[in-house]
Amino acid sequence: MKIAIVLFNLGGPDSPEAVQPFLRNLFSDPAIISLPSFLRLPLARFISSRRAAKAQAIYAQIGGSSPILGQTEAQARALEEALGPEHEWRGYVCMRYWHPMTEAVVRSVKRFAPDRIVLLPLYPQFSTTTTASSVKAWKEAAAAAKLAAPTQTVCCYPDEDGFISASVDLVKQGLAEAGDRPVRVLFSAHGLPEKIIKAGDPYQAQVERSAKAIADRIGGLDWSVCYQSRVGPLKWIGPSTDSEIHRAGSDGKAIVLYPLAFVSEHSETLVELDIEYRHLSEKSGVPAYVRVPTVGTHPAFIAGLADRVRAILAEPQVAICHGAKSMPCSGSHRGCPLIAGAA
Repeated sequence: MKIAIVLFNLGGPDSPEAVQPFLRNLFSDPAIISLPSFLRLPLARFISSRRAAKAQAIYAQIGGSSPILGQTEAQARALEEALGPEHEWRGYVCMRYWHPMTEAVVRSVKRFAPDRIVLLPLYPQFSTTTTASSVKAWKEAAAAAKLAAPTQTVCCYPDEDGFISASVDLVKQGLAEAGDRPVRVLFSAHGLPEKIIKAGDPYQAQVERSAKAIADRIGGLDWSVCYQSRVGPLKWIGPSTDSEIHRAGSDGKAIVLYPLAFVSEHSETLVELDIEYRHLSEKSGVPAYVRVPTVGTHPAFIAGLADRVRAILAEPQVAICHGAKSMPCSGSHRGCPLIAGAA
């Protein structure tokens, strides 16, 4: 059997010249700016032109481009290997806002002519702004291309065993690096405007679920969840990573910071966490600052993804599933496709 696995990720500019169009694509997405297109598209052009120079300066600190494509390709190849010879597996990287983008990937998958398709977001925690946006774009492009193979979606896996095991291993390595001094573990995730969460997005609840699963597995941690990458005038969910760094400094605690909502390195980890927050930690009197790497191609994480692929293929009647040990969303999470489908 031929099975296509489509790995969704955000994408990132591959050159300084790509920064502005990447930003324009991002802010043109109705999942990011919920305005009618006649307002959203001009606003996206305006925001991207205003932010391009600052964003180019950020990417200049990591060589002028994002490493996310190469890292996601490595995850796709590792997943193919982990799945073994049972079927003809082919992993496809599909980026939301820069190449390879959805329409091109749909064409590639159609040429492969798979018997089954599994959509596998590289977002452990579901959000309407990430997973839902990518799945919607895929369905529209697949329909337009008449790609008719049975398609199933792994919607989230906030406490999937492989993801948690990989995270525990990496956090433990970070704790060892911090030494014997008093330590606080900060689980940092990309933030969202509060209004998106209040509208029923389950992202924050799932981030907290992931953090608790990791902390419980390790035991005895002083830890907190915080949110980074705030932009714009809206009120965002908190506490912010900045404020938690200040608090750790006031408490005399070293920081072991783990970006638990990112599975690959990019500007939010390599610049915001490694450079900007490290500098903030030094200014805040934090005794030591250890940034834990993302799970990347950690064998436990890749094995966990393989388990989710096998699990959904074993139930061909299921269009969408999650990898949590129990239902990760409540009835108030109207953004969850399973909750919405049950309503």
